[in-house]
Amino acid sequence: MLKNILIIDDSALMRRILSDIIISDGRFQVFDTAANGQEGLDIMLKSSQDIDVVLLDINMPVMNGIEFLKELNRRNIDANVIIVSTSAKRDAEETILSLELGAFDFVTKPTKYSEVRSNAFAIWLLNSVALATEVKKISRVKDIKHKQKTIKDYIRDKKTSVYSGDRVIAIACSTGGPRALHMIIRKIPQDIDASIIVVQHMPRGFTKSLSERLNEISKVHVKEAEHGEILEKGTVYIAKGGYQMRVMDGEIGQYHLVVTEEPPRNSLSPCADIMYESLIDTRIDKITCVVLTGMGRDGTEGISKLSKEKDVYVIAQDKESSVVYGMPGSIKEAGLVDEEVPLSGVADAIINSMGVR
Repeated sequence: MLKNILIIDDSALMRRILSDIIISDGRFQVFDTAANGQEGLDIMLKSSQDIDVVLLDINMPVMNGIEFLKELNRRNIDANVIIVSTSAKRDAEETILSLELGAFDFVTKPTKYSEVRSNAFAIWLLNSVALATEVKKISRVKDIKHKQKTIKDYIRDKKTSVYSGDRVIAIACSTGGPRALHMIIRKIPQDIDASIIVVQHMPRGFTKSLSERLNEISKVHVKEAEHGEILEKGTVYIAKGGYQMRVMDGEIGQYHLVVTEEPPRNSLSPCADIMYESLIDTRIDKITCVVLTGMGRDGTEGISKLSKEKDVYVIAQDKESSVVYGMPGSIKEAGLVDEEVPLSGVADAIINSMGVR
């Protein structure tokens, strides 16, 4: 059965282009189109059929994309929404907000008309739509209790004391990651005894908006990673979209970031495997690796190599709370996970791993 796609965009040209791309794939059909969020909402409320994916513009008259998502939340309507936006600063900021509000993913509109009909844009869009139709809808109000064994239990069982020394928390995530980070980072205390480095798969222009948004709502300082800066405790460094991020030794007791523009690894830039592998050659002696929702296997190879050289504790998001269970599922399948927790329990697991209540 063909999957139903609803397109909401105030541009008639963009509605036509998106429709052409959707119907070019035998798995999907355009259920309907709307020129603004209100029209789209009305279509959803009146429809007797399931709408599998909504393609949503952000800046529209009457009801914009953000207002549309808020209305879905208010009415407790679950929908797989893919944001189709530009990479302009304002749209980037609003795209991050839309992901917090429950959007499944986003694709960016090409800046030139010639690029709009390019294979690259069509492939990106269709891959995102296909993934959205394959995963279950995640309830926005679901809050799974953290019932897993905590790291404090693990430490007690091992009859050892909470460790001391240089500490880093290294997080990897992709699809569903911005919302997961929103829920996790805001719970981290300012005095946490570690630096936090994050690889979130995102293109250029969006990681800065993500870091600025997280900084607004968090006790810790959150910023986009910069080449050469020294890691500080209580600071979160988001890998820059389109670049690779590594950690290297500096002076005694100091570590600095290396942010380079280089070819992607496995089509990923930033790539979590590169981040994790870089920690092998540092003096950092205690590392908490956190693998969150995301498609693919990024992080598994890097953590596997890292665990052979360092004292590593691995936390993975569980299947039930993951938008896509690819990355955490891969790390679990590899036998590297020490603790698997729902999204609501990840922050506590991180805090416990640092010996901070």
